[in-house]
Amino acid sequence: MVDEPERLAPPPFWRTRYFAFDVLPRRDYLDPVEIRRVIERPERREIQADGRIRVWGYAASLGGYLRVVLLPDGETVHNAFLDEDYV
Repeated sequence: MVDEPERLAPPPFWRTRYFAFDVLPRRDYLDPVEIRRVIERPERREIQADGRIRVWGYAASLGGYLRVVLLPDGETVHNAFLDEDYV
């Protein structure tokens, strides 16, 4: 994982600097509680070609499905957003 981004420790969960300082400020609708729930109990899970892991779960507070992208370690959040195309 030499090429992976630097991680920031919990709370609320392991995350990349990109997620903490770029994603979160732009997506104020993201709730750390919902993100943790999706990571712990995803409805769907896929591994991307680069080894990163996509997980989806319904976020009642958002009224839709939240996609969370994790690093290959399976615990570090790199991205998260409301996935309007989820089916």
